[in-house]
Order: sequence, then structure tokens, then C-alpha cells
Amino acid sequence: MTKTAIISKEQLDSQFAFCAQIKAFWQGQSITPTAYVETYGCQQNEADSENIRGLLIECGYAITDSAEGADVVVMNTCAIREHAEQRVFGNLGALTHTKRRHGRQKIFLCGCMAGQEVVVNRIKASYPHVDGVFSTHHLWQFPEILSRVLFTGKRTYFTADEPGSIAEGLPHSRDSKLKAWVSIMYGCNNFCTYCIVPYVRGRERSRKWEDILSECKQLIESGIKDITLLGQNVNSYGKDLDQGVDFADLLAKIAELPGDFIIRFMTSHPRDASNKLFDTMARYPKIAKQLHLPFQSGSSRVLKAMNRHYDRETYLEKVRYAKSVMPDLVLTSDVIVGFPGETEEEFEETISLIEQVHYDSLFTFIFSPRPGTPAYTMEDPTPKEEKNRRFDKLCAVQNGISEQLHNAYIGKTLRCLIDGTDKEFLTARTEGGRLVRLVGDPSLIGTFAPITITGATTWSLTGELTEKD
Repeated sequence: MTKTAIISKEQLDSQFAFCAQIKAFWQGQSITPTAYVETYGCQQNEADSENIRGLLIECGYAITDSAEGADVVVMNTCAIREHAEQRVFGNLGALTHTKRRHGRQKIFLCGCMAGQEVVVNRIKASYPHVDGVFSTHHLWQFPEILSRVLFTGKRTYFTADEPGSIAEGLPHSRDSKLKAWVSIMYGCNNFCTYCIVPYVRGRERSRKWEDILSECKQLIESGIKDITLLGQNVNSYGKDLDQGVDFADLLAKIAELPGDFIIRFMTSHPRDASNKLFDTMARYPKIAKQLHLPFQSGSSRVLKAMNRHYDRETYLEKVRYAKSVMPDLVLTSDVIVGFPGETEEEFEETISLIEQVHYDSLFTFIFSPRPGTPAYTMEDPTPKEEKNRRFDKLCAVQNGISEQLHNAYIGKTLRCLIDGTDKEFLTARTEGGRLVRLVGDPSLIGTFAPITITGATTWSLTGELTEKD
């Protein structure tokens, strides 16, 4: 097993020295430079982008919402599906025009795509306007990378396949004053046959629980009301540490902090989802009764081919127990249609599982072959048209279930966090993460309030503020 690299204070101080150097450079020219960060993919990428923006601010940059005219553009990428990669390459190509119009613009590509050698080689050969590439392992070194590009004019690549690292103390620039992502671990050890993540993000490595608790405490004291704990598989938190604290213990420690807030988490692997976790969720009011538990396929044979380490009945037993201790649990999941070799009968097993469990919503995907994964070389005789038909059927079944479950909310009064606006409406989120639109004064944003649900669609709810007792 590769050893986790803990980035020392001295190493981080050296990066902040690069920040100071870059900031002084721009101040010497009486210029306030601007930077744009574009994020693709999962919540972990969103959290990484918060660090990137934080480092850019330390370097003296003002964050802007467009690549046009920006002095720095960072594309934080996702490698999970082919479509996402092609969209990145298309948008990266379009940046030739923004750079032509703004000659001092520096362009960087980072994230999961930057962890693939084939992508790095393509950037080197076909995208000469890209100034730097760095993988997730080197995010903490972004000031050094930016400095090299800025002061030497040379293209710079920090993409070595190194042991995963943990860098405490990186600055954040969060979009929301109410919600926050908190990464509790990085990487993945599961090696599902379709997934590129372990190859580009490295093996599992957990942050110390004391550091996580300190970060959450600071967020709560700053006014954050909704905290989402992040990891590729949060349920395996702590297995690489000798602290005697597992994920359920960590949740309990955070839930015992003072303050009015709610905790969520993403993502749970069924293999490590325990009754202890479900009992802990049920015990603490501050832990949202919301669970994202990806099942991927309803067929035990396909699950084995996916290297998921559970079968259909094991998964269903976990769901049954979770719902028994949390009757109001909002359950969501991921599912892949058209995995290599999936038969019509096996697809129907997936449909029957969805109908049995009754998910509140699903993230649905057609299998996307990823070079470097075992599934990439598997025989895949099912034509694209057949996969599309199955996908459409699955979505239709789930949409019907989602609408049914949403209609069941009508007449109920729920405690919701009012978090923003959508045109003339306020927006709020239920404990289970369901979107609610309502009429109300914007001064209510940032508060928890009882809302009576008055209407529902497949995707959202409408409601009215209810007088508190």
C-alpha cells in the first residue's frame, strides 16, 4: 500500500511564499488581476475548486465569473464519463480565442483528467495555448506552478503519479455563506471495474478527526447551516488511521457540536455501510435523514462483474434496516445502464429493484468505457440503440416514483433551510435535500423555518411558510 504524504507546514509555507511573490508582482504594476475557475464533475471537484480559488485570492487575484478577459483560467476536470471529457476538450479549444483577445491570459487544466497520461500527452501535442497541467495530487502546489508559468513563460506539468497527500491549512473561497463542503478523505480503494477514480485520485487517505471537527466548528461559528462531508467512500473513513474513530463516530462527534445546523454526506459505498452508521443517523437530529447509496445494478451477476463486493440481497437488506430505523429516510442512488454483457433479464432486475426500493431520485448513466479500467476491454455486444431504450425506460419508471413520493409530501409541514431565490420565489431545502419554492421575504434566507407543502412535481415541491407555535 502506498504511504500517505502529509504535507508539512514548511511545505505549505513555501507555497504561501510563492503567493506573496505573485501578489507583489501585480501590485508593482498597479494591476488587480482576475481569475476564472470552471468546475466539472462531482462535489469533491467543487471542494477542490474552493481551494484553488482560495489560493488565487492569496496570490492577489480577484475571482470573476467568465474566462473572457481573465488573467488566469483554471479548468478543474472530471474523468468519470467520456462525454464530460469531450466537453472539456471542446471548451479548452475555445479558450484559444479568449487568449488571443487577452494576451497575458494563462490557462491551466487540473482535476481527474490531468491524472491520465493520455490526456496530458494530448494537451502537450494539440493544445499549445494551455500553460500548465497539474493532477489532484499536486493541487497544494498550484502557487508554485502558477509562479513558474508567470515568470518563465514555460509550459509546466505537475502530473507525476505520486502517493496521495493530505494538505491541511489550504485557504477556501466558498460560493455560499450557508452551505459548505468538507472533505474528510480522498481517493478510493475499491477499484470498481468501470471506474477511473482510484487511478487518478489515488488510494484512500483520511484526514484526522480532530482537524475535521475543528473545520466544522469554525464553519458553524461563521454561520454555515448545512455541511456536506465528502469522500469517494465516506463509509471507509478512518481505516487507514490508528485513531479508533470510524465514520459513524465522526458523524456523532460533529452532531454533538453546539449550533443550529445540519450534516449530510456523500458518497456511501454499500460494501461498508453498517447498521452502526444507520443507528447513528437515526439517533442525532442534526444528521439529515438522507442517504445516497449507489446500487449501480439490480443484478448480482453484474454487480460481481463490476467488482462491487455486495449482491442484490445484501444491498436490499441494508436498505430495509436503514428504513426501519429512519422511516422518513430520503434515499437516492446511482445506476448504470448497459454495463458490458448486461442482458435484458438483468436490466429488468434493475427495474424491479427500483420499484421495490422506491428511490426519491436517481442519478442515471449509460455505461461509459474508460481507458485503463478492466471494463474497457470487456466484450460489449449490446448496441447503443438498445442501451438508449433501456435508459429511457428506467428514467420513466423512476420519474413516476419520484412524482408519487413528492405528491405524498402535500399537506405535510417540514423544517427547511431557506437558502436563496429563484426569480420571484424563495428556495429552500428539506432535511432530505428536496427543493421547495415558496413566496416570502428575502430576509428569511439563512434561517430554518416550518414550511407546509402545497404542491409537487417530479423534481421539486412548492410550499407556504407556517406560523411557528
